[in-house]
Amino acid sequence: SEIKGGVQGQAISKSEVAAAADGILAPVMDLLDGSLSMYAENCDKSVLKRLLKQLWRIVMKSLERNIVLPPINEKNALKSMVAEGINVAESARKVEDVTSLLKLGIKADVKNVMNVVSDISKEGERSLSPKQCAVLESALDAIKQYFHAGGNGLKMSYVNKSEELKSLQHALSLYTQTTDALILNFVNSQTNQDSSNIDGVVGEVSVQVDLYTHPGTGEHKVTVKVVAANDLKTPKTQTFKPYVEVNLIGPHLSDKKRRFETKTKNANWSPKYNEIFHFIIGNEDQMSSYELHIGVKDYCFGRENRLIGVSVIQLRDIIDQGSCACWLSLGKRIQMDETGWTILRILSQRTTDEVAKEFVKLKSEVRSDEPLN
Repeated sequence: SEIKGGVQGQAISKSEVAAAADGILAPVMDLLDGSLSMYAENCDKSVLKRLLKQLWRIVMKSLERNIVLPPINEKNALKSMVAEGINVAESARKVEDVTSLLKLGIKADVKNVMNVVSDISKEGERSLSPKQCAVLESALDAIKQYFHAGGNGLKMSYVNKSEELKSLQHALSLYTQTTDALILNFVNSQTNQDSSNIDGVVGEVSVQVDLYTHPGTGEHKVTVKVVAANDLKTPKTQTFKPYVEVNLIGPHLSDKKRRFETKTKNANWSPKYNEIFHFIIGNEDQMSSYELHIGVKDYCFGRENRLIGVSVIQLRDIIDQGSCACWLSLGKRIQMDETGWTILRILSQRTTDEVAKEFVKLKSEVRSDEPLN
């Protein structure tokens, strides 16, 4: 009957959650009551049903995009987010002309109301507390019942099976997971992060990876030899200083060394490195829970180093043989599905968590082909 997450760790009763849900839903319900009663009087029943369905989608997407998962504040990531994200306003325009005028009116109103509701997560660290997650879940139940309207509105089977509701519920279920659990979820779910087949290959890097598990303690060690890079596609300037950055990604690494970097090479587009690094992992998880995120970067004095290309090796792919020597194609960015973007958005809000910040920066980094000054 109580939910953790109140002020100073106090529990919150279900009645408090219900009352809070009623409070944030008040402006939405006032809008819906006023608009839908007017449309019900003036629209054919089939048109009204289509209006309800589209309005349901808009409300669900607005809750997800404006409150639960605000965009990542990484300028490079935004380029990919625009391409990969779903634009609610655009999807709303796909409805036939007979309902478009009515819908355009609703759309603007809903957007304004959602801006009011999104005060639940104002400027700053836009992270939802356990209480706020519980309030949203309670509000979702109320919204579902409203659209169902005791059998006169949308069928409950339609509401429960809608992709928009599933997406929002999935985001909320991930929201309360620890950073370690979310990163593990990412490693397990994002099995095809290579974007070179989409954006083109911008070079390659040669690495050798050896896995070792201590027979007594069960602790794991990952040894990475960065051999060389080849055919790095970047302007031929004498200031070019490429180096390779190797990051180990997975759970329970907050107190471990997670990153190594090679030395830089001056004005060399196929540099040799032959440097060896050792990552030590505990015994809490299997090797399959980890991946190597390998980036080639250009060292820039006085400003942030520039990404040339990136690739990923998931240790699950080499566990059976225990080692791997290969050339990896470099892409301009990491490829992710909707689950990957959801995890990234959630972790981007944990601005006081160093592991989360580091992870978001790595996975959201995109090569910029803008000319250097």
